[in-house]
Amino acid sequence: MAKIIATCGRICCGKTTYAKSLIKKSGGVLLSCDEITLGVLGGQLGDRHDEILQRIQQYLLTKALEILRNGSDVVLDWGLWTSEERSRIRHFFIEHGFEYELHYLDIPEGEWMERIKKRNLAVTAEKSCESYLVDEGLLRKASLLFEPPSDDEICLVI
Repeated sequence: MAKIIATCGRICCGKTTYAKSLIKKSGGVLLSCDEITLGVLGGQLGDRHDEILQRIQQYLLTKALEILRNGSDVVLDWGLWTSEERSRIRHFFIEHGFEYELHYLDIPEGEWMERIKKRNLAVTAEKSCESYLVDEGLLRKASLLFEPPSDDEICLVI
C-alpha cells in the first residue's frame, strides 16, 4: 500500500535533497510547495505569501490523495515547522486510510548556518537558483516559527 512521507526540519537543513533521494529509492512522487512558489510563481509572493502557500498546500493535499490512491508513495517536501501543521497533515492522511511517516532532519547549528551561507551564495550567483535567499527577515521568521517535533511525532530522525 502506498504511504506518505513528510519531511520536517528548519529552512535549509537538507529536506529537498533528502526528499529527492527517497523518491529515487521508492519511485514515488515529490510534492513541494517551493517548487510551485519558485518555479511557477517566481517566488515573488510579497504580502500574500502565507495566503498563497495555504492554497498551494491544499492543492497538493488533494494531489497527494490522488497519487496515493493510484498506488504510488508521496513525499511532502514542506518543512512542517509547527506542531499544529504536523498534526493537521498527519490526521488528514490517517483519516483517508494512508500510512504516514514523519522524517525529521536535525542538523547541528554550525552546519545549519554554513548551509544557509552556501545557499545564499548560490542564489545570489545563479539568479535562477531553485531556492529562496535566506535573508535576516526569513531567518528570523523561520526561527520564530519552527517547533522541533516531539518524539511521539517522529518516525525517523535524519
